[in-house]
Amino acid sequence: MDLQQAADELFALTPTEFTPARNELAKQLKAEDRELSERVKALRKPAAAAWVVNMLVRHDAAEMTQVLDLGESLRQAQADLDGDALRELNKQRRRLIAAVAGKGRGVALELGQKVSESVMRQVEEILHAAMIDTDAAAAVRTGLLVEPLSATGVGTIKAATAVADHTALGGRGPTLAPAAKRSGGGAGRGGGAGKAAGAGTGSGGTGRLRSVPEPDPEERRREERRRAREAALRAVREAEETLAEAQEELASRERKVSDLQARTLQVNGELDELRRRIDELEDRLERLDAKAEDAAEAREEAAGGVAAAEAELADARARVEELGGD
Repeated sequence: MDLQQAADELFALTPTEFTPARNELAKQLKAEDRELSERVKALRKPAAAAWVVNMLVRHDAAEMTQVLDLGESLRQAQADLDGDALRELNKQRRRLIAAVAGKGRGVALELGQKVSESVMRQVEEILHAAMIDTDAAAAVRTGLLVEPLSATGVGTIKAATAVADHTALGGRGPTLAPAAKRSGGGAGRGGGAGKAAGAGTGSGGTGRLRSVPEPDPEERRREERRRAREAALRAVREAEETLAEAQEELASRERKVSDLQARTLQVNGELDELRRRIDELEDRLERLDAKAEDAAEAREEAAGGVAAAEAELADARARVEELGGD
């Protein structure tokens, strides 16, 4: 197993399954490959919105292909400065994002996960980012997103940091084939996503829409604060998970200590009972020894009496013999 395979396995799980499975896999790998074990341990659990998009890549590849197809068309229209095409494609973009995000919620529910409205807005932001930026599209294709992506204006979207240890994966290709290389509608739900050799940069170059206005400074600051808060909340969630794991481990250790203490008390009780029994037997032995000594003395006295009686009998017989001779 390499890091790519480990990440693919872990990122196919639900958020509640991720951390225990990651820790168990890292533990199993530790004896064979400590470095790989540490890299697996370092894989971050995806945020809720990132997880929904990862599930879309795996379970609704056809829907995600439509998103990325439309993104390429948008970037091409932008490069061609085709205003009419841009207007029509932007209408399609809004409809498609809403539809695919809804599919994502359905996939999440099928997997037993409820999705809040705030998470759904983040899902839509990720899909939007994947449409207008080739780096974001490549990140989405991996199916290994760990945090949301968003496009707030002109500039590079730092998608690499939103993917699970992507540099450590050796630059492997994404899990969703680029639209230009797909001949059909893609795999259906449950079929997963195919693997491609490249990141699928598409025809849009940098993926920046020149018609997008420079964001308002105050809006940028609000967005930065929002992202910082989301990052802090993710850190809190991860810390809470770590704390919960530590508390569970502590509770397990405490139960073991309690069991051992109870066993110790039981053995001590058994030992006390044995000591009491030994004391009783020693007392009984002393009494028996005393009786044995008394019996021995009585036996000696009886033996002396027997000897005296025998001597007296012998004397009597001798006397009889003497008298009988006359």
